[in-house]
Amino acid sequence: MKENNARRDFIKKSALGAAGLSFAMSAKSYGNILGANDRIRTAIVGFSNRSRSLIPAFMKQADKLNFEMVAVSDIWNKRRDACQAYMKENFDTKIKAYLNNEELYEKGKVDAVIISTADFQHALHCKEAIEAGCDAYVEKPFAETMDDAKEGLRAVESSDKIVQIGSQRRSGKNYHAANQFIKDGKFGDIVYVEMTWNVNQPGRWRRPDEVAALKESDVDWKRFLMNRPYVAFDPRKYLEYRLFWPYSSGIPGQWMSHQIDTVHWFSGLDHPRSVAANGGIYLWKDGRENFDTMTAVFDYGPNDDRNKGFQVVYSSRFTNSAGGTKEIYYSNGGELNLKTNKVTPNGGLRERHASAMNMDPNQLDEFNLSDAAAAVTSADTGVDDMTSLHMLNWMESVKARKEPNAPARVGYNHSIANIMTTAALRTGEFVTFDEATQQVMAGGRVFKYS
Repeated sequence: MKENNARRDFIKKSALGAAGLSFAMSAKSYGNILGANDRIRTAIVGFSNRSRSLIPAFMKQADKLNFEMVAVSDIWNKRRDACQAYMKENFDTKIKAYLNNEELYEKGKVDAVIISTADFQHALHCKEAIEAGCDAYVEKPFAETMDDAKEGLRAVESSDKIVQIGSQRRSGKNYHAANQFIKDGKFGDIVYVEMTWNVNQPGRWRRPDEVAALKESDVDWKRFLMNRPYVAFDPRKYLEYRLFWPYSSGIPGQWMSHQIDTVHWFSGLDHPRSVAANGGIYLWKDGRENFDTMTAVFDYGPNDDRNKGFQVVYSSRFTNSAGGTKEIYYSNGGELNLKTNKVTPNGGLRERHASAMNMDPNQLDEFNLSDAAAAVTSADTGVDDMTSLHMLNWMESVKARKEPNAPARVGYNHSIANIMTTAALRTGEFVTFDEATQQVMAGGRVFKYS
C-alpha cells in the first residue's frame, strides 16, 4: 500500500511540474517541440476489441503526422502479449508492455494515449493521463456516474491537454452537413427526434470462451474495480462488463451515447431537461443485469421556458433487428434523415391544413446531405470511415494544439443524458438534472450507483 501511495505521489508531483511547465510555454512553442522534430510517442491503454479498430485508424496516418505507437498498458497478461504480437504482425512495430497505467506513466516515455478500457473507467483513466502530462483519445461513454464525469472533466479543463472523445459522428461528413443545414436555419426548429438501434444478437458483448479460460491470477482484479465497490472476482464482469451494472449501463453507454450526442450538437443544448424510461431483460436471460430492450423519452429545451423545445424518443433492442439504426430529425416543414442522408418535405405542413388556419404551407425543399458533405480534416486521408477521420482529427489537433471535434465537454454532456436514462431505467422515477450541483435527480433524490 505504501509503495502504491508513493507511486501516486510521484505521478501527481510529476504531473503538477509538467503542468506548470506547459502553462509557461506557448501553444506554438509546445507544438514546435512535439511537431517539428520529435515523434509523438503514443500508447494504447487497454487492448480491447475496440482498440483493434482504433489502432489501424491511428497507424494509417502515424508516419505522415510524425506519431508512433510505442507501448501498451493492460492489467491482463494475455492482452499485453496479444497487443505486442498484433503490432508486430500487422504493422511490423515492436512496442513495450506495461502491467498497469502507473507503470506506464512512471517508466514509459509517452506523449499521448488512446484509452480503450471498460466503460466505467474512461473518465478516471482520462484523468490519470492528463495528470501524467499526456494528450488523450478517450473512448465513449466518457463516464457512467456524475462523480466520475466531473473528475474527468475537471482534470481536462484545468490543463492544456488535447482530449478527443470517441464520438466519431462528430467527424462524419454527412453529420457536419446536417449540423450546418440546421444551424443555417434551413431546417427550421427541431420539433421531434426519433432514434433506434436494433440488433438481433444474443452473443453481443458475450465472451464465453475467454470467460472460461480467465483466471484471477492473470489479471489485477482490484485495479480493474477502481472506485466501484469490492466484489469477488468474476470473469464475466471483467470480460462481459457491458452486461453488468455498475461497470456499464449497456445500451445507453454503448449506443445511445453516439446518437444523443448529435442532438446536443445540432440543437446547441447540453443535456435533457427530463427523462422517463423503462425496459427489461425480456429474452436473453443469461445472467446479465443490463436490459436487452429499452425505450427512453427525453424532453429538451431551454431551462427557462417549458413551452419551447422538443421531444426525443430513443428505443433499442437486442431481440429483433427490424428498423436497424436510424436518426430522424423532424421540423414543421419535413424531416432530416441520417440513414438516407436526405432532407425531404415528408410530414411538413401542407396547403390544405395551413389554409384552414390562415397560415402558409411549410414544405422543405429536397436536399442531399451527401452532396453537401465537406471535408472535416486537413490531411489527404485516403479513408472515409468515421473512426479513421475522427482519429485523424485528434492527431491533427494534437499537432496544432487546437480543440478537436469532440472535446471532453462533449463526453460530459452525453454522460449526463446516459446517466439520466440509467437512473430512469433503474429507479422507475421521473428524472431531472440539477444545474447547481451537476447531479442527476431521480424522484427528487441524487442518483447513485450503489
